[in-house]
Amino acid sequence: MKNDLALIGLGVMGSNLALNIADHGYKIAVYNYTQDLVDKFKNENSHPNAEPFYDLDKMMASLKAPRIIIIMVTAGKAVDSVIEALKPYLAQGDIVLDLGNSNFNDTNRRFRELQNLGVVFSGVGVSGGSEGARHGPAIMVGGTKEAYDKFGTILEDISAHAYDGKPCCAFMGNGAAGHYVKMVHNGIEYADMQLIAESYLVLKTLGGFSNEELAQIFESYAKGPLESYLIKITAKVLKEKDPKGQGNLIDYIVDKAGQKGTGKWTCQAGFEVGVDLSMIDAACNARFISGSLKERTLRSKECKAQSVESLSSKEALIKKVENYLYVGKIAAYAQGFDLYAKASKLYDFDLNLGKIAEIFRAGCIIQAKFLNDITKAYERNPTLSNLIDDPFFKEKLELCLDDAREISILAMKNALPTPVMYEALAYIDGMRCSCVGANLIQGLRDYFGAHTFERIDEEGFRHHNWSN
Repeated sequence: MKNDLALIGLGVMGSNLALNIADHGYKIAVYNYTQDLVDKFKNENSHPNAEPFYDLDKMMASLKAPRIIIIMVTAGKAVDSVIEALKPYLAQGDIVLDLGNSNFNDTNRRFRELQNLGVVFSGVGVSGGSEGARHGPAIMVGGTKEAYDKFGTILEDISAHAYDGKPCCAFMGNGAAGHYVKMVHNGIEYADMQLIAESYLVLKTLGGFSNEELAQIFESYAKGPLESYLIKITAKVLKEKDPKGQGNLIDYIVDKAGQKGTGKWTCQAGFEVGVDLSMIDAACNARFISGSLKERTLRSKECKAQSVESLSSKEALIKKVENYLYVGKIAAYAQGFDLYAKASKLYDFDLNLGKIAEIFRAGCIIQAKFLNDITKAYERNPTLSNLIDDPFFKEKLELCLDDAREISILAMKNALPTPVMYEALAYIDGMRCSCVGANLIQGLRDYFGAHTFERIDEEGFRHHNWSN
C-alpha cells in the first residue's frame, strides 16, 4: 500500500508532527538528509503508519499521486535546498508544504517558482511548539484554496480543536498568507510575554511577593478574563523548584532573553505596511536590552526601587496589575489585527480576521479565552476598523484604563522598565486623540524641505512661503 504523504526533516518538530499524522490513520513516509535522524526515528518512534526512508528516490516512489510532501526544516537556505533536491521528482499537480517558520517573502518566491513547474506550493504556519506538533497545533495555511481542498482534511484532523469542536486549522488566504499570519502571531506573542514579564516585575519588586505567592497570583489570573496558555505556564514556571534543591528555579535563570527572528520580521512588516506595532517593537527592544546584562548589573547600583506606598494594599496591587495586563492585551491584539487588515489589502491575502482569531483559540502559544471575544467582535462587524472600536473592548478599556495608568506611573516612579505597557497606553491614547501634533511636524517639514502639507479647509497639498 502506498503512503498518503511524506515528511522531510526529522528534528523534534518534524518527528512529532509525523507521529501525529500517523496517529490519525494516515500512512506517512519520513526522510532526513542525514542518516542519524532517520536511525533515531526508527529506534525511538516506531509506528505502523510511519515508514522511514534513507533514500529520497525510494521515498518519492512510495507516495500516492498527486504526491504531498511536507518540508519541516530550518527556515532559509535549508528549505531551498530541499526544494532543489525534490525538483527532479516532482510532477504536475504534486503538492509541497513548508511547515517551518519561513519568511513570507521567501514563501511568495517559492510559490511562484513551483507554480511555473505546475507544482502547488503552500506555506503553512504551525504554532504550539513540540507538544503542539505531537498532539495538536494551530495551523495557518496559505497558497490556493483549490490546493487546500486536496490536503486540508489531513491538517484539520491533526490540529488542535477548540472547546466547540472546531479544528484550529484553516485556509488563511492567497500566496504567503499562512506564513504571514504565523509571523504576526509570533509578534503578538512577543508583546504578550513582555507584558507578563513586566507584570511579574511590578508584583515582585513593588509588591514584595514571594515566588509561591506570585504563582498563586497568576493562577488566579488564569481563572478570570486573562485565562490563557501563557498565564497558566507563568504560574508553573514561578513555582518550579530548582533541581539542585536551592529554592525556585526562576531565581537561577539568567536575566537575558533570546529570540529567533519572527518578532523582528513582524516589526519590519509593520513599517512596510505603515502600521503602529510599537508594542511589538518595544518587546523586541526589551530583549535587546536584556542582552546587556553585565552593563545593566553594574548600573543597577545607582537605581534603587522604592516601596509601594501609593496603593492601599497588596490585594489592590494584584487587581490593578490584572487590569493593567488586560489593557495591554487589548492593545497588542489591536495592533496585530490592524496589521492583518492592512496587509491583506496590500498583498491581496483576503484574510478573514474572525477566522484567524478562531483558530488561535487552542493549540497555539497565544491561545486564550480572550480570543473568543475577538472572534465575536469580527462576527458583529466583519469590517471593524480596530478592536478598540468594538463595544465589548471599548467597555473593558473604560473599566481598566485608570488602573493601567496607575501601575505604569508607579513603575516609572520606581525606575522599573515596563516599555510595552507604556506603548500600550500611548497607542490607545494616540488612536483616540483628535490631535497628535502631526500638524506641527508637517509645518516643520514644509519649512525646511518644502515637503508640502494639507489644509483643513481646502483640498490638495501645498507649499507655503514661510515669512522668516
